[in-house]
Amino acid sequence: ANENPSAGHSGSVEDLKWSPTEKTVFGSVSADGSIAIWDTRRPTSPMISVSNAHSNTDVNVMAWNSNITYLLGSGGDDGSFKVWDLRTFASSKSKIGKNGDQPSSVCQPDPIANFKWHSGPITSIDWDPNDESMIAVSGADNQVSLWDLSVEADDGDLLSGPNSGKDGLGLPPQLLFVHQGQNDVKEIHYHPQITGLIMSTAAD
Repeated sequence: ANENPSAGHSGSVEDLKWSPTEKTVFGSVSADGSIAIWDTRRPTSPMISVSNAHSNTDVNVMAWNSNITYLLGSGGDDGSFKVWDLRTFASSKSKIGKNGDQPSSVCQPDPIANFKWHSGPITSIDWDPNDESMIAVSGADNQVSLWDLSVEADDGDLLSGPNSGKDGLGLPPQLLFVHQGQNDVKEIHYHPQITGLIMSTAAD
């Protein structure tokens, strides 16, 4: 076991997920609003990180896309979820890691998708392992929402901001379904073999 702790957040770590393809890489999100990507071969500081990922609020959850492994989803206390392209995490400034480690990159890229449908904090987020464009999100507002990110807004720009491209009903075109049958939804997971089957847990 590595006795050197990984230190890159100034607040509590809210979620951790291993990369689905890189055995030494994992991601973390924090109450300090940041997202960090780590490599266990250089564990004392993150390889790359994003500060203020959710507009000065806690980042609660994260999920890797197992089909497009450079895509990462995150959900915050502000009720928004965002999708990040790790290829855009180029360094905008560098700092020397703790204990004299190699420099770690701190950057402020824009998310490639940003939706604020939920009215409460995001509690769970999961990609469909059988469909690279499908993502499920749950919130403290007693909702589970299903999204198809392959659907584009009428102006061809899915990415310009929260709920970009809403139609006349006030619904983002990427929003496929909203489930409201549970109270205080805690966690959601897609079935690994059965396409479109989701399990959810709640306080009730």
